[in-house]
Amino acid sequence: MSKQLQLNRTGLYLRLSRDDEKAGESMSIENQRMILRKFTAENGGTIVDEYIDDGWSGTDFERPGVKRLLEDAKDGKIDTIVVKDLSRFGRNYIQVGQYIDYIFPAYGIRFIALSDNVDTADRCSSGMDMMPIMNVFNEWHAANTSKKIRAVLEAKWQAGRYTNWAYPYGYKAGTDENRTAVIDEEAAKTVRRIYDMRLQGYSVRTIARKLTDEGIPNPTAYYTRLDGKKSDRQGSPYWSQKTVSDILKDRTYIGTLIQHRTTRFSYKNHKVLNVPQGEQIVRENAHEAIIDRDVWEKVQAINDRNARGRADKANRVHPLSGLLVCADCGKKLKGKSGGRDRIYMYACRTYTDLGKKYCTSHSVSEKHPCLAT
Repeated sequence: MSKQLQLNRTGLYLRLSRDDEKAGESMSIENQRMILRKFTAENGGTIVDEYIDDGWSGTDFERPGVKRLLEDAKDGKIDTIVVKDLSRFGRNYIQVGQYIDYIFPAYGIRFIALSDNVDTADRCSSGMDMMPIMNVFNEWHAANTSKKIRAVLEAKWQAGRYTNWAYPYGYKAGTDENRTAVIDEEAAKTVRRIYDMRLQGYSVRTIARKLTDEGIPNPTAYYTRLDGKKSDRQGSPYWSQKTVSDILKDRTYIGTLIQHRTTRFSYKNHKVLNVPQGEQIVRENAHEAIIDRDVWEKVQAINDRNARGRADKANRVHPLSGLLVCADCGKKLKGKSGGRDRIYMYACRTYTDLGKKYCTSHSVSEKHPCLAT
């Protein structure tokens, strides 16, 4: 290899999706690492860092490894990127082309995909000529895989097999073929208590405060304790009104299995969308109930009587509702009218719902100059 084509400050990019794992050792991170390190050593490069996205789809360019790779390229830490093949870098032909043809050249980055003979230092090569076609084929593969996965999921839903990785609070995975939900008695006691308190007339806010004050782990903290792993979620350790409200509405607790509640916009756009109720897959009496149907229906009647939208008592929807957050605890501020002049205020939700043990008392008036609209 000529001096012009020798490698310099090199970043190795490695990616493995869950579907790639089925292909065996040839796609493994370790196999990719071995190939890329060998190539870099044989061509005089210095490996600055490895950028790994393990378990990420190639259609998703919000991958942490790709983001870090781009930041290091912008900062001049690397001037060469080496991947095993184009599909490792991505399976979205528009975004892959954008990176290789526009973004990387703008920062003086050389891009090499070994198996596809792509090297941006030699723009006249046959590999570069074939790159647009290979990118389209890689995206077609992603689309085809997505259709097959969806077909398999739909078959499992119709057969009554539970496909979600997590079970609703109060249940755990059964050992049968369908992974039928079985009652987790420790958590189920809290679920029953939540329903009992609601029947006794307690508000959702009061229930959340009581559970928090008594130190009962919320669902996220409970599951984190069970598996001994730190949760990836950055949620509050306290019981929120939403958590309690969701439990009080969930038909899972009367033995109903509801699947296909959400879907993705497409295999490229991973935005989560709610599926209309008529299109969800519902199976009654699919597992043992925690809550009697009679109790559940009484609680729903209470919920319906107390349901209220985001509008205030004057039926006004405030423009900053849901947009402001507490600088201390990070929870959204809650709107309420207060004072002699009934001025609309935004107050810390944690303090309002749970009290001064969990956050400080602070609020801001809607008429504050910074919030004036």
